[in-house]
Amino acid sequence: MYLPSHFEESRVEVLHQLMHTHPLGLLITQSTPPAAGAPVPVEANALPFHLDTARGPHGTLVAHVARANPVWREARTDAEVLIVFQGPQAYISPGWYATKAETGKVVPTWNYVLVEARGRLIVRDDAAWVHALVSSLTDLHEASRPAPWKVTDAPADYIAATQRAIVGIEIELTALKGKWKVSQNRSAADRAGVVQGLTSIGRADAATLVETHGPKPST
Repeated sequence: MYLPSHFEESRVEVLHQLMHTHPLGLLITQSTPPAAGAPVPVEANALPFHLDTARGPHGTLVAHVARANPVWREARTDAEVLIVFQGPQAYISPGWYATKAETGKVVPTWNYVLVEARGRLIVRDDAAWVHALVSSLTDLHEASRPAPWKVTDAPADYIAATQRAIVGIEIELTALKGKWKVSQNRSAADRAGVVQGLTSIGRADAATLVETHGPKPST
């Protein structure tokens, strides 16, 4: 990932928070080539992950995939996989910059935030492990509902059959990298204009990132 220093975000707690808030990650894996000298197959799968921050120096990701998905059988376990999490993103109009009225030397850009996580994939084809994962994920995502659905609300034989159709995966993270491209390279007046512009089109989420991530102090 191209990462100019003024867009780099290295605080683990900030990276973890994005992964919690936007848990749908793009899992990118390599498979063993079908023949010597053949191109290395690369696969991408979008999966909802759960981050356990208490396990490993950078946390551990857990998820499940359909048993019919070949990724759990074909992904190399002797090489790191890459998981990309993306947060709010938005087009930035040059018309929002104070600099437009001053010099006219402005162009459009795009703001976004993302986290790259790396680690080795471990397959958990174990009924008890998968049941515990599905139960905990359900409880987590249903917690805010007035009448949370629980795994035990469905017939036990139906749940058992459904779980047989999925396989667990686990990735202890060895590296995290964050990119917060949120107008840090613009003046205070330009950033204020971006905040106003994004707010005016209903993008308070992207506007908040501009407000909270200003330029890094010079050293």
